[in-house]
Amino acid sequence: VQERVVKDRQSMYAEQEPVTGPITFHEAAARALKYNLDYRLKLMEDALTKSLSEVAGYEMLPRLVAGAGYVYRNNDSGGRSIGIEDRIETLRPSTSQERERTLANLTFSWNVLDFGVSYYRAQQKADQVLMAEERRRKVAQNVLQDVRNSYWRALGAQRLLGRVDSLLVRVNKALAHARSVEDQGLLPQPQILAYQRALLDAVNLLTLRRQDLELARAELTALMSLPPGTRYTLAEEAEQPLPPVPGNIEELERMALERRPEIMEEWYRKRVTENDIKAAKLLLWPNLNLDIGPQYDSNRYNYNSSWIDTGVRLSWNILKLTQLPALERAHENQNRTDDMRRMALSMAVLTQVRVGVQRYGLALAEMQFADESL
Repeated sequence: VQERVVKDRQSMYAEQEPVTGPITFHEAAARALKYNLDYRLKLMEDALTKSLSEVAGYEMLPRLVAGAGYVYRNNDSGGRSIGIEDRIETLRPSTSQERERTLANLTFSWNVLDFGVSYYRAQQKADQVLMAEERRRKVAQNVLQDVRNSYWRALGAQRLLGRVDSLLVRVNKALAHARSVEDQGLLPQPQILAYQRALLDAVNLLTLRRQDLELARAELTALMSLPPGTRYTLAEEAEQPLPPVPGNIEELERMALERRPEIMEEWYRKRVTENDIKAAKLLLWPNLNLDIGPQYDSNRYNYNSSWIDTGVRLSWNILKLTQLPALERAHENQNRTDDMRRMALSMAVLTQVRVGVQRYGLALAEMQFADESL
């Protein structure tokens, strides 16, 4: 276990570009997308589903089976013949097969139902590739959103921590002085206690703000997958002016319904379940199997030691047709369930858009109040 832990810690931070200067926001975002382990996991899952999709495509190919064997028996294979009417033996016992012989064959086989089922399975794998891509997009969005949040808070920490620490020192000195004044009785007790209470509230507020700023830097370090304790500075960037509150909410809602990865993933999942029902329906119909291939038998009693076998077989399990009404109902109910799940998710997305616009408006108003207060 200790060896695994050492190897894992080395792998987590292996092959990373060293930090050589102040980190800008775009560099922080690029590092998160390149080295963040959650995002790299989704990339691996995406690559895995693509590989499985390629494998499913090969399952549609016919079968070409090569075989070889060796046969031996400890006595002769043979028989005798008798007349059907008089039951008199007409030939002495004879054999037409050697005790020891070798066999070889190469058979080309094609099954209609296997081809059809493999076709639908390949389509399902292709849709699963698209689902994995949407999950990757979702993780990328979340990572960038977290980086944006942590970066600006960490930059604020870099700018303010020194000032906060010096202010804490001043407040603590003032608190000690107020207690000395209280002990000496230089001011009325209610007045000096109220002053101490105000100073304690200031210490509490500054301490909480300092902790929040320090945590932002730790979060940014984790998002960029830098080793804990890595020393780095953030580039001093000019803050861009914030855009006004969006007024085209319907356009934003349409864009969200078209592009949100969660909704697209549900859409692809519906196609996967539909192909599953189609594959089940396909198995209800007749099956056609074609076999052709050369054969070889080393038996020296054979008139022809090599030949070509050809066969066509048609089979149909008629009783399976009784499943058709149940499959039709399952198909209809599955479509309704998938549509309802997608609509419920769409409703949640629309709510998120409107709530996001309102929260942005409130944040702008809070920003204006903070500027006036400053």
